[in-house]
Amino acid sequence: MVKKDLKIALGSDHGGFRLKEKIEAYLTARGYLVADFGTNSAESVDYPVYAKKVCAEVLEKRADFGILVCGTGLGMAICANKIKGIRAVTPENTFSAKMSRAHNNANVLTLGERVLGSELAFEIIEAFLNADYEGERHQRRIDMFE
Repeated sequence: MVKKDLKIALGSDHGGFRLKEKIEAYLTARGYLVADFGTNSAESVDYPVYAKKVCAEVLEKRADFGILVCGTGLGMAICANKIKGIRAVTPENTFSAKMSRAHNNANVLTLGERVLGSELAFEIIEAFLNADYEGERHQRRIDMFE
């Protein structure tokens, strides 16, 4: 199920470039609006540059969510979570992806090309994008760390 008109900001470093390309094709084929912020090759780059670009799109509300890809997803998550207002997660399964949205209102998904196959990555993405934030008691907790 595609939520109508969701815009996704997408970025990667060289370690996640190939999976990012597959994710872009997957999302576009399913009707999501995708803005690709690079990188555009497997040549070595600095991942914080791309994490900052994607997170800025989310914070400025030019994108509903961000997806960042590197070798493990971990470097991107650390960088993204340094930015006020970003709640980035690196789930390894669909349940965690869903709960990161439902309970934590995560707004950036980070994935690892070297640790996930593309099919599992697609399933995690769908669980993340199609989950709804439950609010209420969860908002009080988010306010505590924001």
